[in-house]
Amino acid sequence: MSRFYKRDPGTQGYRVRMIAKGSFEVTMDAEPPYDQADGVSLSRARFDKRFTGPLDATSEVQMLAARTPHEGSAGYVAVERITGLLDGRRGSFVALHMGLMRRGEDELRVVIVPDSGTGDLTGITGTMQVEVDGGRHEYTLDYSLQT
Repeated sequence: MSRFYKRDPGTQGYRVRMIAKGSFEVTMDAEPPYDQADGVSLSRARFDKRFTGPLDATSEVQMLAARTPHEGSAGYVAVERITGLLDGRRGSFVALHMGLMRRGEDELRVVIVPDSGTGDLTGITGTMQVEVDGGRHEYTLDYSLQT
C-alpha cells in the first residue's frame, strides 16, 4: 500500500491518496438477450463479487451489455455497490464501469461515484483497474480520503 498526502483546497484537512491491491472472485447470473437486431444483441447480467486483500468486501454489480457481430467487439456499462472494509475503514461506495472491446482491443474504466461513500468511507474518490490473468481477477484501487 502506498500513501500520498495532498492538501484539499477549501477544507481544513488533507486528502490521503492510497493504492490498495488484491484479488476478487466473481459469480454471474446472466439473462438471455432481451433485444436482437441485425446481429447486435443487448443483454443484462448480475454479478456478485468477493474482494480480498486491503479491500475486504462484497459487491453486487448490475450490468447492461451490447455484443456485435464482429468477433471481439462489444461494450458494457455497470453500477456496482461495494460494501465492507477498505484498509480497516468500514463503509460502502458505488463504482461505475464502462468497458469497450474493439476487435480484441479492450478498454475498461471504473470510477468511484462522487459522494457515494458511506460510514468511514464518506468522501472517497478514485479509480479501479482490473486485470484478469488465467481466470484470476486482480484489482488495483487508487483512492483518496479526507483526513
